[in-house]
Amino acid sequence: MELFPQEKREEDDHSQIRRMGLVVAQDSKVVGLHCSGAELHAGQAAVIQHGARMAGCQLYFSRRPCATCLKMIINAGVSQISFWPGDPEVSMLRSTSTNHSNAQSHSPPDCITEEAALDAVVTGKLKSNSRPHICVLLQPLAPGLAQFVDETSRECEFMERVNDDEPGLNTVELFNRERKRHLNDFSRQFLVGMSEEHREILTQMGLENFCVEPYFSNLRHHMRELVEVLAAVATAVPLRHHGFYRERCSAAEPPLAKSSLPPRLEGVSQEVARHCIIQARLLAYRTEDPKLGVGAVIWARGPSAGCDGTGCLCLVGCGYNAYPAGSHYAEYPQMDNKQEDRQRRKYRYIVHAEQNALTFRTRDIKPGEPTMLFVTKCPCDECIPLIRGAGITDIYTTDQDRDKDKGDISYLRFSSLKDISKFIWQRSLSVCSASPPHFANGYVGKHDRQTEQENHSNKKLCVNKSQDSPSIS
Repeated sequence: MELFPQEKREEDDHSQIRRMGLVVAQDSKVVGLHCSGAELHAGQAAVIQHGARMAGCQLYFSRRPCATCLKMIINAGVSQISFWPGDPEVSMLRSTSTNHSNAQSHSPPDCITEEAALDAVVTGKLKSNSRPHICVLLQPLAPGLAQFVDETSRECEFMERVNDDEPGLNTVELFNRERKRHLNDFSRQFLVGMSEEHREILTQMGLENFCVEPYFSNLRHHMRELVEVLAAVATAVPLRHHGFYRERCSAAEPPLAKSSLPPRLEGVSQEVARHCIIQARLLAYRTEDPKLGVGAVIWARGPSAGCDGTGCLCLVGCGYNAYPAGSHYAEYPQMDNKQEDRQRRKYRYIVHAEQNALTFRTRDIKPGEPTMLFVTKCPCDECIPLIRGAGITDIYTTDQDRDKDKGDISYLRFSSLKDISKFIWQRSLSVCSASPPHFANGYVGKHDRQTEQENHSNKKLCVNKSQDSPSIS
């Protein structure tokens, strides 16, 4: 959430306030996603939205919150506050501009500023006298998890679509290059560069126990691993030539001029859509499905932009595919459609990501309210009636399994879904060579995509597709 795209980036090099992200959870379910904005800190935005409902919640910050936020959060009665052990919200690092003279003399910069030192004293006292548990919740990843995330990200449906659309592209090289770039960016954002700087920051935050070897080395190693996981997940939705583009209902539907589109049909920016899909992909790794993880996030658009980092967007709900709440491991069948005995298959027991996101939503969906579902896989026939009935107005997804019937689960209803705008992950229209009748004003015809799928039903053979195919060229 700290990385949530903002329309106006008012970044002040002289400001000591760092952007911050926040996840609010209750009973292991996400009930709020927030980030700092032009006027409100992430903690303040959460208090405004949830108020007394925050009692008993667990809060996860991407930095230690400042005293202004902490006193309000403690007063709301939360049960636990966890934060990332890096540079806090009131930064303890001087900006490069204020250290220019020190840099010229090659003397080590004084990284603890007066305001940050005062804030550290206040937050320390608030922490020691508060009832909520305030801590750093950072544990080593499960063995093999980082490798699993990396491998599945390389082969996810978004990367697969890129490979289908550009058969000559070396997607392995693309993934490795983009992953390295993301890793460098996220490391600068979330890891304090020098070990000594990090030690001093931890000491000032009252975390001296982390500064002792081997705890300090382990801490930085765990932080690095989590940043690597985030980089791999973000890389799987590449920035190259793809994005989410609205699909018109039929090939015969006349294109609309962009200026005539109602606000809800214009969708969100590519940056926001991509960020929300990355959120959904992160959720997908919490799945209990042994074969495939699916994540879903639902956001609603308010009438006007607020002062927090999400602007006019408000979280409705999020979820991932899992067995019914409270069930134990192996309590239900886990076999897929390769198992001959249909009674022992998982499909009748798994609760889908879209279903969980709607069931455990944080707020009601108002009639006519622009509400966007971001899901990592094309919605199946079981979920389509729920999506329509809930009042979802926009769907952002990939359509790799579209129009397929797999027996226990099918994806036939998605193409006939009306009155809901579908934004499909596909190649950017600016680099397409399709003729004008097929593409206009950011639309792609459903009929053209269906024809392509009929001719190339096996998506593993898409490397033989013609470069003249209107849905990919």
